[in-house]
Amino acid sequence: MIVDSLRAPTVLAPMAGGPSTPELAAAVAEAGGLGFLAAGYLTPEQLEEQLTAARSATAGPLGVNLFVPGAPTADAETVARYTERLRRWATERGAEIGEPRYSDDGWEQKLDLLRSRSPEVVSFTFGCPPREVIERIKASGAEAWVTVTGVDEAREANAAGADALVVQGGEAGGHRASFADRAELPVLSLLPLLQLISSSVDVPLVASGGIATGGALAAVLCAGASAAQVGTAFMLCPEAGTSEAHREALRTSRATSLTRAFTGRLARGIRNEFMRAHDGAAPIAYPEIHYVTAPLRKAAREQGDAESINLWAGEAHELSRERPAAEIVRGLIAEAEESVRRLPM
Repeated sequence: MIVDSLRAPTVLAPMAGGPSTPELAAAVAEAGGLGFLAAGYLTPEQLEEQLTAARSATAGPLGVNLFVPGAPTADAETVARYTERLRRWATERGAEIGEPRYSDDGWEQKLDLLRSRSPEVVSFTFGCPPREVIERIKASGAEAWVTVTGVDEAREANAAGADALVVQGGEAGGHRASFADRAELPVLSLLPLLQLISSSVDVPLVASGGIATGGALAAVLCAGASAAQVGTAFMLCPEAGTSEAHREALRTSRATSLTRAFTGRLARGIRNEFMRAHDGAAPIAYPEIHYVTAPLRKAAREQGDAESINLWAGEAHELSRERPAAEIVRGLIAEAEESVRRLPM
């Protein structure tokens, strides 16, 4: 297993939409961790370019994360009402939105690419792929990981043959990886979830959510994880593709919360004007709402407008530091070792 061979039990979280870059993935891999690329929202051609660039920069282990496609939303009327609400809001600010549409994010083409250009790990988010998909990935030489947010999901992924599970606690930034988004979706904190899942399945677990210090890394390793997946703590690194407006928000102590306002799927981000205006009205409709707000968010990022973009961030975002990724990895390991040494024996 890859997690058993890592010099640093640190996995870069795949952060789709900009922050993930080949340079960041390579830097984490070179420092002894597992680098990750986010395939979400990329075309298959863009993914191939990023994988080539990352591989040319490191001989270390790399992973690629795929979004498992769900079904199109059946509630077109609710989507249309929310779209019109967003159109009025955007028009008042001289901005434009897109139209709702469904996409499987190039699922089959990306699977074909990864079977021919096999990274060390292929992970899946937003669902558990069928057993035959996992078996094809494993036959290509890659490990198949599935991101889970509950015990039932962990059992399903284990039964499908996943090599490891990424256990995502409620503290994590970005989208909830739940197999099915729904009203009143349970959101468990990482440590309780890690304990529940480790008592239910017998596969390696990678802990994810709010891990920004070596002490937190040590805590999840002591709780049974084989490694920690870290995202927000890397978003201020020079290798990350995080926009400047997003970086500015990460430097603050502003609170985060869960929202469906930007994409129609539950996600954690730093609260801003857009979230306050639309939280209660957003339907469960991913990826349709993602495509509605995508042009608005793109323009806002270009203009440096942090109040109109999705400021995905974990609960411990204010602990992020502007340092090279390799320094972040080394610092986490050194702090974790010191934390363990301080434990009373």
